[in-house]
Amino acid sequence: MGYQNIRFPEGTKFLVTGSAGFIGSNLVEAILNLGYQVRGLDNLSTGKRENVDLFFHHPRYEFIEGDIRDLDTCLKACEGVDFVLHQAAWGSVPRSIELPLLYEEINVKGTLNMLEAAKQYGVKKFVYASSSSVYGDEPTLPKQEGREGKLLSPYALTKKTVEEYARLYTSLYDLDTYGLRYFNVFGKRQDPDGAYAAVIPKFIKQLLNDEQPIINGNGKQSRDFTFIENVIEANLKACKASGEAAGHAFNIAFGGREFLLDIYNNLNHALGKDIQPIFGPTRRGDIKHSNADISKAKELLGYDPDWDFEKGIEAAIDWYKKDLEVLRVD
Repeated sequence: MGYQNIRFPEGTKFLVTGSAGFIGSNLVEAILNLGYQVRGLDNLSTGKRENVDLFFHHPRYEFIEGDIRDLDTCLKACEGVDFVLHQAAWGSVPRSIELPLLYEEINVKGTLNMLEAAKQYGVKKFVYASSSSVYGDEPTLPKQEGREGKLLSPYALTKKTVEEYARLYTSLYDLDTYGLRYFNVFGKRQDPDGAYAAVIPKFIKQLLNDEQPIINGNGKQSRDFTFIENVIEANLKACKASGEAAGHAFNIAFGGREFLLDIYNNLNHALGKDIQPIFGPTRRGDIKHSNADISKAKELLGYDPDWDFEKGIEAAIDWYKKDLEVLRVD
């Protein structure tokens, strides 16, 4: 259970791309705490400088400010690295509908650059972030790898394209790649601000500030919300996985199902508030219901998440309550 007992050879070096972001910075912190070396790469387009500065003086951490769209930067970042944890990408389904060309450039071309750099430097394993959005309009629950529908957004298309490139780099070039289809990750350091902020931190901040949150649609959509500690476990266990699992993509979730309106009501209660939400229009490109079958990741990666939604949301609320930036009313 968990990842605290996972061990690698002394001196092992990880590259975390997107290291100034929510998931990336949590991976950096976890790996440093386990005693290994980390190189971070981020261009700070969506990541935060304060997430870099958290580890600035750590003796086993180095940071490269650079863009994955530049192959030379990717090559520099991969030199001397054992494992790549590739998190750098632009997220948000609605924003991808507005900016499809930019998403292609960053998410697809940037990842292809990283795959090529990892191949050239003989990286042991290349673990990358995919997304539950690849299931598109396939209505069957739970979502199961190999049973995908029509894609609903440019963001989803970039993630599915990346999975195919990674599969080819495994079959053609013997680079062990492992795709992690994240399902609605939440936890500390997730940004609550901006038009495309994730729903849980946004709700928490607005409720703490006595504002009325907007729920897109009727609130009856469901998600398999996944606490950040489970995602860290999946990344590290993928680095220990056998070659048999290489070239595949895996659902990374807890395997639960939470309805948005229930979550809102629970947060309202947990924070001692009684604020009615505003119901807005349904967002284009959104999947209505999302719930993961995680049996493939359990079997081939040894993934065994022990943070359910209730335990995770309690930890997230505690963190946001303590974070002065979240409590500050703009």
